[in-house]
Parts: sequence; structure tokens; C-alpha cells
Amino acid sequence: MPEFLPYLLIALAISGLLAVIFEEVIHINKAQSVLFFGAFSWILLFMFSPDTAIHEQVRAGLEHNISEIASLWLFLVAAMTFVAYLNKKGLIENIIYRLLPAQISERKLLFLTGIFSFVFSSLADNITATLVSVALILSLRLPAAKTLRFATVVVFAVNSGGVAMITGDVTTLMIFLAGKVSITNLLLLSLPALLAVLLLAFMLARPLRETAIIEHKHNDLQRVDVMIACVFMTTILATMAGNVLFDIPPVLTFLSGLSVMFLLARAYGEDTEHDPIMDYIRQIEFDTLMFFLGILLIVGAMKEIHALDGFLDLYAVVPVWVANFLMGLLSAIIDNVPLTAALLKADVQMNTAEWMGLTYAVGVGGSLLIIGSAAGIVAMSKINELTFGSYLRYLLALLLAYLVGYAGVLGMAKILLETAA
Repeated sequence: MPEFLPYLLIALAISGLLAVIFEEVIHINKAQSVLFFGAFSWILLFMFSPDTAIHEQVRAGLEHNISEIASLWLFLVAAMTFVAYLNKKGLIENIIYRLLPAQISERKLLFLTGIFSFVFSSLADNITATLVSVALILSLRLPAAKTLRFATVVVFAVNSGGVAMITGDVTTLMIFLAGKVSITNLLLLSLPALLAVLLLAFMLARPLRETAIIEHKHNDLQRVDVMIACVFMTTILATMAGNVLFDIPPVLTFLSGLSVMFLLARAYGEDTEHDPIMDYIRQIEFDTLMFFLGILLIVGAMKEIHALDGFLDLYAVVPVWVANFLMGLLSAIIDNVPLTAALLKADVQMNTAEWMGLTYAVGVGGSLLIIGSAAGIVAMSKINELTFGSYLRYLLALLLAYLVGYAGVLGMAKILLETAA
């Protein structure tokens, strides 16, 4: 392999990362940028393979990379199609307004908003959970200062809720698919993650003293809508049970659930010429999926040239729990998907408890800065008052909540290992 090639590929990877960070400046969609850099990197690897052996090694690396991406993609497509259907039919909105009273104190509402965002994001993707939660906040018509407090709790809660379920956060799904943690391990993360959300809500709720008026809305639902919601919940439970009992890949269970959804819609006349059930697949955030594709192609190319070995050096210098904590802080600057993919490709050696700590760190650490997660960016695009600077005023509270959550995860994981021993 030519000496210049590793340097060129690293330059392309850095260019892709910069394109993500400065998306609002260059006005190029981050999915388009990283897809170009990722695909072009692999083309260069094939073009400059010096002999047949290395060429076949590159081909095997690409096939493995594509296989990992396909499993992730298909799982997300199935899960996001369910949520797209239920959201459009108004079932999610109905549940929200049924649970909330017409009048409630702002403090209680802040706690309930955090809990709802936490629970919902564990079932749906972060983008959908943020959009629904932000819509609730905006409907309250609160003053700017109060809206910022609610938005801050939502961003942190959405990211926290996703760490304990493979349906909630892509990085959690990636770590699970790599065989580093089990579903039962992940479920244990929910308690310390929720406690961290409640701590943040407690710190930000202190100035709130008034009563919020909630305008209730109601959407007419068909029987088939409720049945598809039940299929969605059953699919989630079956995914966990099937994986624990029979080692069934989650993607297979979710594709089966999606097929049941399509057949139910057909049987109940919901699949019509003017409103085909398959059209809900088109309502998925394909920008997000293309972004994951490009990022994982870039990281896969970095693995081929052994550029990820630097991560191993950090874990050799400081204790693993410190390195994982720092990775969480780093995920507030660098997107957590490439960061997690790089750590997995680098094959960092950790036990189950340490992988649980990393899962929480990279999932929640992005909450520290508004640009550090998809939830933060979506919230910032919908709430005018929410900017990088206005969010930064809550950094100390966010950092304390993150620290408490991370410590709770380490403590619970340690107890788990001692009990298993």
C-alpha cells in the first residue's frame, strides 16, 4: 500500500468530520458530505491495493463493513416506520394529552416532560422523541427563559432514555450488535439514567412557580391504529425475549413485526391506493440513515489502515472508567456515532461493566452541548430561543447530572458483576 494513502484517507476522514461540525456554515447536508468521503475512501483503498492478497483483504473488509451497516439500517427502517405511522395517526399525541391534566404546576410539568421524553425515546428514535416533546413545549407558550429550561431537560432526557434500549439510540444498538452487552445489561442502565434526568429536572425546576394551562387535543383513531400500536409494543418485547432466550437477531424480529403491521393494514382496509401502507417507509428520516451509512464507511476505511489504534493508547494510559468518561465528554463535540464506531473497530478490551459505562457515556455525553446530539440539533431548529450560548448556561447542571448518572451506572454494573461471580 502506498505510503501516502493512509495520510490521504485520514485527511478525508477529518474533512468529513469538519463537514459535520460546520454543516450550518457550508450549507451542505452532513449526510451528503460523509457519504462522499466514506465511499471515496473505499474506492481509493481498492485502487491502490498493491497485490492480490491485500486487494482481497480490502474486499473482505468492505463486505464486513456493509454487512454491519445493513443490519443497522434494516433495524432502524423497521422501527422508524412503526413510529412514523403512529405519529401521523395521532396516537402518540392522544396518549400525551390523556395523561396530562388541563392545569398543572410548571414544576410538576417539567418532571413529567422529562419522564415522558425519557420513556418515549427508549421506544422511538431520538429525532422523533425530540420532535414530539418539543411540540408539547411550544404548545404551552411559556416565556423564553422557561422554554429553555424545558428544552434542556428534554434534550438530556431523550438522550438518557435511549441508552437502555436498542430501539432508542443508535450507539446502544451498535454496542449491542457488536456483542459487548446483552439486553438485560442494557435494561439495568435505565434506573441510573432516569435518576440523572430527575436530578436535572430538580435543579432546573426551582424558579418555576406558576401554573401551566394545557390545551387538550384529540385525534380520532381507528381500531387498526390501536392494533398496530400493540404490534409495535409486542415486537419490542419479543425482540428482547427472543434475543435473551434464543439469540434471535433483533433485526429479524423487527422485520417480522413490520410485516405483521403491513398485513394488518391490508386486512383492515388501511392499505389503499390513495394511502398505501408502504408509503410510511418514505416518511422516515432518510437523512439520518444516509449519515450513518457515510460515517460507518469512513470508520471502516480507517480500520483498514489501522488509524484507530490511537484509541487503544488512551485506554492504556488512564483507567478504563476514566477513558470512558472522557469519551462521553468528547461525544459533545464529535458525533457519538463515529466515536462509538471507532472504539468498536479499534477493539478496545473491556469487561461488561465497562462497556455498560461507555454505552451511557457516549449516549448521554452529547447532551452537554446543544450541538452534541441529534436531539439537541433538532430542538435548536424548532425553538428560536435555544442557541449554543443560551444552552451553555446550564452546562454545570448538565455536567453534574451526567456525572451522577455515569457513577450510578458504574456502581450498578459493579454490583452486577459481583453478583454474577
